Amino acid sequence: MYEKSPKIYFFDKVLAKTLLPLFPEKYFKPNHFTIVRFILVPIVTYFFWSSHYWWGLSFFLVAALTDAIDGALARTRDQITEWGRIYDPLADKLLIGSAVFILVLNFVDVYAAMIIIFLEIITVTAALFKKRSGGQIQSNFWGKLKMCLQVLGVVILLLALLFNVETLLPVSQGTFYLAIAFAIMSLVTQGL
Repeated sequence: MYEKSPKIYFFDKVLAKTLLPLFPEKYFKPNHFTIVRFILVPIVTYFFWSSHYWWGLSFFLVAALTDAIDGALARTRDQITEWGRIYDPLADKLLIGSAVFILVLNFVDVYAAMIIIFLEIITVTAALFKKRSGGQIQSNFWGKLKMCLQVLGVVILLLALLFNVETLLPVSQGTFYLAIAFAIMSLVTQGL
């Protein structure tokens, strides 16, 4: 059922010492957190769409945390599954895609939003082709960094909206463009 664990990253080790002990292996599997993220995506989307940014930010951060937890659980406890390899990135893309479509498109930059969505579609399509041709879908450091920057960009944007701090908007925009650079690097290094 489980596949061989890939490299364990520094942040996996940090989470293993801090948060992961709160989730006993007997009861919590990485895929449980992926399912929770799928459930949270429509909730986050609703709050963003209806301009309830405090609630949106709260649920978005919980959803983003489930991404960090499920990956760290899978790698540190050798619980990587084929289901997780496919659906964990899909849950991430739905979460980020909804935030980008609603928030970035309206408040930051149409071009950044379109490029992010385009790159996510390319990533999913390329991964599906790779899977069909017998290859293995696996995230890499650049993709993880891209996801972190996308989450940070959304959080900065939401803080700008919540506290009416327009000077944070260019910071958010820059964070998204940096995430775009890492998304391209992730695609190139994976050979997708």
